Amino acid sequence: MCVSCQPRTPGTQPRTPGAAPRSAAEAAATARAALNWLASVDVSTLTSAEQAGCLRELERIGSAHLAARSMMLAGFDAVSGYTDDGQGSARSWLRWQTRVTGGAAADAVGWMRRLSGHRAIRDALAEGELSCSWARAICDWTEQLPEDTRDDADLILLAAAAAGAELADLGGLAEEMRRRAAGPDTDGNNDGYEDRSVRLDIHFRGAGRLDGELTPRCAAALTAVLEALGKKAGPEDTRTLVQRRHDALEEACRRLISAGCLPDRAGQATQIQLTMTLDQLASLNLEATAASTPGSTAGPEDDCDASIVPVVTGHVDQELLDRLAATVLGPHADRMADPARTATPPTAGLAGRAARELVLARALALLSGPSGLAAYLRGAALRGPAASISLPLDVGAATETIPPQLRRAVIHRDKHCSFPGCDQPPAGCQVHHVIPRSAGGATRLTNLALLCTFHHLIAVHRWGWTITLHGDGTVTATSPDRLRVLNGHGPPCRAA
Repeated sequence: MCVSCQPRTPGTQPRTPGAAPRSAAEAAATARAALNWLASVDVSTLTSAEQAGCLRELERIGSAHLAARSMMLAGFDAVSGYTDDGQGSARSWLRWQTRVTGGAAADAVGWMRRLSGHRAIRDALAEGELSCSWARAICDWTEQLPEDTRDDADLILLAAAAAGAELADLGGLAEEMRRRAAGPDTDGNNDGYEDRSVRLDIHFRGAGRLDGELTPRCAAALTAVLEALGKKAGPEDTRTLVQRRHDALEEACRRLISAGCLPDRAGQATQIQLTMTLDQLASLNLEATAASTPGSTAGPEDDCDASIVPVVTGHVDQELLDRLAATVLGPHADRMADPARTATPPTAGLAGRAARELVLARALALLSGPSGLAAYLRGAALRGPAASISLPLDVGAATETIPPQLRRAVIHRDKHCSFPGCDQPPAGCQVHHVIPRSAGGATRLTNLALLCTFHHLIAVHRWGWTITLHGDGTVTATSPDRLRVLNGHGPPCRAA
């Protein structure tokens, strides 16, 4: 960056080019101003060489930023500076003061602790001689060595990197040092077992971010699962590799959950608890309420094949309770109030409190229970899920959307996923309503088809493919744009 383009902090005199900042605050402000300038520059005015140079320098800046943050955080943590803001740890302070996620805060604290034991790595990062990702890899390797050899191992790997060695070459060199220095395995813990971790951060509307460090055995097992369940399901499967891996992980969890239920519930694994307030149940369109309720993790694809438990909730309206209690006390309510207080409401005295408790007891008896108002309204009006967090007034018995005997009939008829070209076994499938229940579709054999998780949850409910079930039990799948029509396999066995 030329001298004329160097950012200046308002109210300060221009510094001599190359001069060191006069304070930590000035250094941080200068760094941020420089990055702000780069973020706002019209990159189309730069040549490819200038763009390439900026990218290389920005990567070095990222390395220096990691080293500087770790050093600053170490000093902050050493004096418990977070307590000045009422926090109990540096991690919680970072989440609050810097507005990062819990995972990001934990990562910052983890780097702080890690670099305190890898000073050569920290210095290389500060000089911009090593990228953050390579630093992580080198630390992972040398931390498997005896503690008294780690510093020397760091220096050897850094020298090899500076000489032009690739990351794979560094990995081989680190493995050779491990074989020579680690000695025989006496405790079985040289495979990273002590460093194993999985972190799941839940964020917007129930979505999450998964991160962790897996042992070789766990990584091998997970790889086998992802490869087995993450294959393309057919020519209509346009998912990317990472999307297929995500869906494979979800499918593995679904199968694991449902495995214990297969003998009694014919593979039914999903249970939805529909929670709604009494006001919603009495006066709102529950289909619309469900569609607009934030935070719900259940969708139409889950409702298609699930065990549903309706829950009605409510809350006490204190003002209405006071008025009802005053009505119970009658015209002499004022004289029953606490005589030691003036201008007190008629329900403030002992008699008033007794009247309130009487009204509450009678209201609960009226609203709750199998013959109460909430159960009556739920049975008459419930059409879809709605959510609220409050006092449960009525909980209905769990009811299978598809009875087990009907599910078994569908499995016996279809044998496997009925989507054309798919042969996923019943253990990996769900029963789908061809005509949705919300559109009046009946829960009967002629309206049910067995679909694997991918074709049910993604192809049909997310992408919009439609299924047509023919009289002989075969199906036709049609793409959302109606341009592709896939015919199913030959007639399956007739259901008993």
